[in-house]
This record gives sequence, C-alpha cells and structure tokens, in this order.
Amino acid sequence: MRRAVRSKGVQSSAVLSRAALFGGLAVAAAIPPVVAAVRTSTARPAHHQAAALTDGRARTDVPHVIGYRGLRLTVPAGWEVHDLERDPSRCVRYDRHAVYLGRPGPQPDCPARLVGRTEAIHLQPAGRELPAAHGRASRMVVHGAQLATFELPRTVDHEARLTVPEVGVTITGVYGTDPDALQWMLRHTRLATTASDAGSRTSPQASPSTPSVPPMPSVPAMPSIPAIPSAPPLPSIPAAPVVRSVPSVPPEISVPSEPSVPDVPFEPSEPSVPRGPDSASAPIVDRRPWVRGKGFDTCTAPSLAAMRAWRPSFKVTNIYIGGAARGCAQPNLTKRWVREVREMDYRITPTYVGLQAPCSSRPQRFSAKNAASHGAKSAVDAARKARRLGIREGAPIYYDMEAYKTNKPGCRAAVLRFVDSWVRRLKKAGYKPCLYSSVRSGIRDVGRAEGISRPVAIWFANWDGRAKVYGDPFIPDSWWNRHRRIKQYRGGHKETHGGVTINIDSNIVDGRVY
Repeated sequence: MRRAVRSKGVQSSAVLSRAALFGGLAVAAAIPPVVAAVRTSTARPAHHQAAALTDGRARTDVPHVIGYRGLRLTVPAGWEVHDLERDPSRCVRYDRHAVYLGRPGPQPDCPARLVGRTEAIHLQPAGRELPAAHGRASRMVVHGAQLATFELPRTVDHEARLTVPEVGVTITGVYGTDPDALQWMLRHTRLATTASDAGSRTSPQASPSTPSVPPMPSVPAMPSIPAIPSAPPLPSIPAAPVVRSVPSVPPEISVPSEPSVPDVPFEPSEPSVPRGPDSASAPIVDRRPWVRGKGFDTCTAPSLAAMRAWRPSFKVTNIYIGGAARGCAQPNLTKRWVREVREMDYRITPTYVGLQAPCSSRPQRFSAKNAASHGAKSAVDAARKARRLGIREGAPIYYDMEAYKTNKPGCRAAVLRFVDSWVRRLKKAGYKPCLYSSVRSGIRDVGRAEGISRPVAIWFANWDGRAKVYGDPFIPDSWWNRHRRIKQYRGGHKETHGGVTINIDSNIVDGRVY
C-alpha cells in the first residue's frame, strides 16, 4: 500500500510539473511577453540590455519570446538561451532545458560523458552539411504555416529535426520523457510578421515589439513512456540468472579463424613513436577487426584538426552515433568525419546510447514489459545511423548500458532480455553487437547469464587507474578473451596533446573496433 501511494505521488508530481510549465506559458499568452535580448543595442531600453549577458547566455524567470533569422520562438521560464556565435566553444547539451542559437564552433568544450536527455531546442542556419547520425526527421521540411499544427514524431531516439524553408533555419528538438512540452514549443514557433520581428539574419536578436502568443491549447494525454523506478511494482519476473561455476565463452563470441591467444593479462606494448607530418594521409595497413593500444572517448566528436593533433598519442577513439540518452549534440560527426579520421589511421568504437535499465538513475529507461521490444528497436536505429555515417556492415556497435542497481532481480532480468534482443536484432542487420557497461553490473550480469545471446565483445568501465584489460577482480579472464576487451580505466579529465585540450575518459584496448 505504501508503495502504491508513493507511486501515485510521483505521478502527481510529474503532472504538476508539466502543468506548471504549460500554465506559465499560458500566462505568457495573456500578457505581452518579456523579450530576452541575446544581443544588445544602445538604442534599446534598459530592461532589454539587462537581459543580455556578455557570455551569450540569457535566462529569465518568466516565459519570453526570442527572434532568430525570421522566426519567433516562445521560451519557457527558467530555460537558458545561448548564442553560439558569441560563445562558439559552448557545448550543446541535451541534459538541460536550453535553447541554442547558431552554429557551434569547431571544438565545443563538452564534458567527457553525458548520458540522459530532457527537452531542448537548437536553431541554426540550414544549407551546409549537417550531422548524418540522425533519423528520418533529418529530412523533414515544415513550412511556416504548418508549424501551428506540427505533430512531433515519437522516435526511438527522442529527437526531431525540421527545416523551415521560408527562413532557411533548421530546428533540432530533443525530449526526455515529455514530448508534449517540445511539441508545444514547436507549435508556438512562428514566422516573423514584420522586419523588426525578424531579428538579424546573421545573428540571434530579440525584437522590440512582440506579437501575442496564441492561447495554450489543451495538453493531450501523455504518450506511453518507459516506467520509472518509483512506478508500481514490476510484473513477476524469473529469478536471477544461474551463475556458472566456471564461465566459458559461448559460441556466439568465438572466432575459430583467429589465432589462439593465451588467457593471460595483456601488457601494453611499448609506446608508439610519434608519426611524421605526412602520416595522417599514409595508406592504412592494419584493418583487422581488433586492435591493441591506447584510446579515449569524449561526449562529442572533436574537430578534424584536434583529431590530427591527438593521433601521435592515441590509436582508438569513440563516437556516439545516436540514442535516446545521448547527452551531447554532434556538430562534427558526419560521413566525411568518419572517413577522414580512419584515413588518419584511427580505429573507432561506434556507440549507441539508448534507454537505460529500469533501476538506473537515468531519466530515459525501458521497463520489464518492453525490454525486449526496445532492445530490437534500438538495434534497428543503431544500424540505420551507422549506415548514414558510412560505417560498413560487419563493424562493431557498442550499446552503452550505464551502471544500475544489481540487487534487484527483476531489473537484472529486464537488462538481460534487452541485451539478448539487441544482440539478435543487430546481428540480423549485419553488424557485430557489443556492450559497454560497468564491470560490476551489466558486464558481470551478462557474463553470468544462461540462455541469452551474448555480445561479441565488451567495453567495461572500472576506474581503478590500471591500464590492463585482464586481471580484473570482477570478471574472469576467460570471458571475452582473444581481442574482445576494452577497458575504460579512468573517468572524465582533461588532457592536452599537440596543443589541443579535450575532456576525455581513458581506455586501454585489446578489442573489436571499426
């Protein structure tokens, strides 16, 4: 009974939160909205100048309207507004309520890792090559007159991209667990009716006069979304998987054609000698499905210039190709980026950051009931995004399953069903299904499980500072040996190579790569 009451309270809290958001916007429709100026002008009144910050960020406690290149956008109270032309190193983050205006700079200053999303919007000029790792919405064209009735597609990656041709602006919108909030904002985006409303076509700018915002329509019922940890009790689920006394590598992850490698700890080879200035364009010799060496991962793909500067120090890099919990935008990640980085002789670990375990702390979660279906949907979406980036079939794709509570058998069983479905469906799509997770949760649970399809290779997190893929106290060396392991041994920190500083996680690699 207590659990039921607590669950009802959580649901009521979510409803009240959404009501507060929409209620505040409805108030904005009834009174002249406050205009947040992202750029200042000496001719503007003092209250407009006060809203402009020197770092390109504006934030108010009331709903307001901003203008950008011929569009008018209603911004909810408490949301930040970032001018990327004034602050080009700003990271476009999807884990906070914000509106981003303009194109990001070539090297955004992002954290090493962000997992999870909420509602956010990014407006930028259309016309140049945009990131390829987006779903069908990347080709959506919506005319200004259609915005008021726009139906936000509910996609597996919680993301929509649309272009308004009248003003040449592309809008990227993401949502966490409330797609209705994002849809309301998109429906209340309008074409400017006068030249003063339009704002500068080369920079974001608020206008001195603002048209009335249409009344807030009734909020439709929330679509079905994954259950949250405090929801009603999960349905009956089989007991925890049986633990084998001597785990062995199953047929799914054995490759007879490869030479036998003893199950002994891997000692990294001598550091590589820095390459010459022409080495980035040298022919690629090593194209085995695995590699040994140092690697790094970071939230957003660095610029090509940064990748060249870092190449003498690293052999492997990671890219986040998509998923409902991918926390950073990917302004640099295109088919060309993948091709040129491989021509520099990097090897890549494509990674998909989708829904997380039911007992995870992340906001986007699958449930015990829909674990298998979401595992399959994620595999289909990951394969589609990999193809858009020119990643050929046969390449590995790692699913990012963040740490979760292992003392809940129902949650653990749901994770195993999800992973089993991910592996089976991604194999059918032609790619090698792999798994990233904490060594104490996802990796250990999958390794112990009976009766599931296991990943081809693993990338495990254990931030003990030891750059060794074998000899880990939480998993035996017999699991995923023979070039099937990557270890993330250090969490977020900044390093500088070739004069370029990036916030990264550190990895040691003896595993599957592209």
